[in-house]
Amino acid sequence: MQHNNHKIRIIQIIDSLEAGGAERMAVSYANALLPTIEFSGLVVSRKEGPLLSQVDEGVSYLFLNRNKVVDLKALYRLRNYVKQHKVSVVQAHSTSFFLAFLLKLVHPSIQLIWHDHYGDSEFLSKRPIGALKITLPFFSGIISVNEKLKVWAEQKMNFKNTVYLPNFPTEGNYSTVLTVLKGIEGKRIVCLANLRVQKDHFLLLKVARKLKISHPEWTFHLVGKDFDDVYSQKIKDLIVSFDLEKNVFLYGTKSDIENILQQAAIGILTSQSEGLPVALLEYGQSKKPVVVTDVGEISSLIVNGENGFLVAPQNEHLFYEALGALIDSEFQQLEFGNLLYKKVQDHYSKKAVIAVYLNWLINSCK
Repeated sequence: MQHNNHKIRIIQIIDSLEAGGAERMAVSYANALLPTIEFSGLVVSRKEGPLLSQVDEGVSYLFLNRNKVVDLKALYRLRNYVKQHKVSVVQAHSTSFFLAFLLKLVHPSIQLIWHDHYGDSEFLSKRPIGALKITLPFFSGIISVNEKLKVWAEQKMNFKNTVYLPNFPTEGNYSTVLTVLKGIEGKRIVCLANLRVQKDHFLLLKVARKLKISHPEWTFHLVGKDFDDVYSQKIKDLIVSFDLEKNVFLYGTKSDIENILQQAAIGILTSQSEGLPVALLEYGQSKKPVVVTDVGEISSLIVNGENGFLVAPQNEHLFYEALGALIDSEFQQLEFGNLLYKKVQDHYSKKAVIAVYLNWLINSCK
């Protein structure tokens, strides 16, 4: 198998380089494939962002600045780029499947792969599927970031060639701007999650209110994109009304995740819905003990009481109890961190995932 790899020429397409999970994986794939195949490129269609600094030097990069759904100028720039670099496979992430489909219409020899990162996998029945029904027959394969999405593609979309590939943590050349966390060394809890409803920061704040009474020196550090919407305003209002201004801190989007995690003692996720969150893999990569909700694929990685605490979603009491227990046992913090690190290395490392990916790809794109 191996000898075919270097002949493959692949580009990743993503809408933006904002710091979200799908965007991070598009960059990670472009970077990870660089040493193993002949050509690895990254095409960003609508908007650049903070992740641009994490694209490795050898990765070919194109920004399309596309500003409407059917932007012919952008489409033909993409076609010329694909022809010029003799690209054979396009891996379209999330909503950029439509641009990939348009490319196939004007450049039929290209092979399309769709990388489905749908975050609301607990609410798949509500997913709009009209455009997918029309475009997916033009694709050679679908990569799903969790088992639910794979089953959905097979059953709901009648799509045969699908593979579940877990996300893998990014190891990056990080920006020179280094974030310094507030609070006391050894008593910081980090939550890496964009401020979106399904991440349920309200649960986090209720837990923080309880923890302030029992463990007043411990602080919460929320890192992730603030969309300046109703949800984020509500979080800020609750911080004030719960009297948590000295206990909970918001940092917005950051790209020096490794550096941030080095300053934290514990990693948490309070989500109501997830796939397999990249944040959880990053906690593992940094040997952080975790308390997380039991949603999406999280239980395939966390065994409750063994390498982390797993709590039913939206249960303030249980989450608080688990977090308190972890804070009170330094031995358990160390144990959880080491065991989670080992599991991430064995099953969710870049090397492990890319090997499976290339094998599947060669068979998909014959």
